[in-house]
Amino acid sequence: MNDPASPAKKTPNELVTRIIVGVALVAVTIGTLVVGDHWIGRHAFWLLIVLMSLGILSEWAELTERLENKRLALYALSVPLAIMSYMAAGPSFLALGLIFGAAMFIAVFDRSAKLAFGIIYAGLPALSILYLRGIDNGLLIVFWTLALVWATDIGAYFSGRAIGGPKLAPTYSPNKTWAGLIGGVIITVLFSFALHVYFQLPIQLVLLSIPLAVLAQMGDLFESQMKRRAGAKDSGTIFPGHGGVMDRLDGLIPVAPVVAVIMLFGSQ
Repeated sequence: MNDPASPAKKTPNELVTRIIVGVALVAVTIGTLVVGDHWIGRHAFWLLIVLMSLGILSEWAELTERLENKRLALYALSVPLAIMSYMAAGPSFLALGLIFGAAMFIAVFDRSAKLAFGIIYAGLPALSILYLRGIDNGLLIVFWTLALVWATDIGAYFSGRAIGGPKLAPTYSPNKTWAGLIGGVIITVLFSFALHVYFQLPIQLVLLSIPLAVLAQMGDLFESQMKRRAGAKDSGTIFPGHGGVMDRLDGLIPVAPVVAVIMLFGSQ
């Protein structure tokens, strides 16, 4: 996600564009998630996740300057993404093995671990979200996973701008503050507790929203570090006012696999 505060003030038109695009992205995501129990909806949700994953890998290749074998890496990732389809094996350990297999193939072919790690970085959250959608109460769990990242981002933005104070990681992201991190965690916990009260989200997950909110911010900082090294303001330009796919999903990328592992072992 983009830094909470930008040195340059946004014009009213830019802010309107940002809001419209942001609302549209949330609407599309929630819409495909909610209708996921129907045949068309399940495949629409899978397709959305596939596009998300391929977009992440494409931008990863750009930021790490591994462009020579970018197309081959996208083809390699497409194999496990196809296996995750509900017409194939679905989100399974087979798909997990294929993700790491694709990464090993690219590492050998590209003679670099950078592009190979991008396959894992893009593939694991896709597998995790599709897995979570298929478990009992999956709709609520996926919505909570997505929403806790959104709530953390929103809370960090407003508390960071309102309070300011010491910087969180000025070397990587000069605009993020400790006040923003704490504000993001508080908003996330309050939102998770609301889901507990009104939709019976397990209280254990409400408590886990604290470290997960911190993890989402760490994912944000990781991408900020990548952009700084690449000399890029955004990971891409596909979303007007928002940047690229990674800019929108950097917090979700580490959070989704952790939630998937928690739910996998928690159900045993």
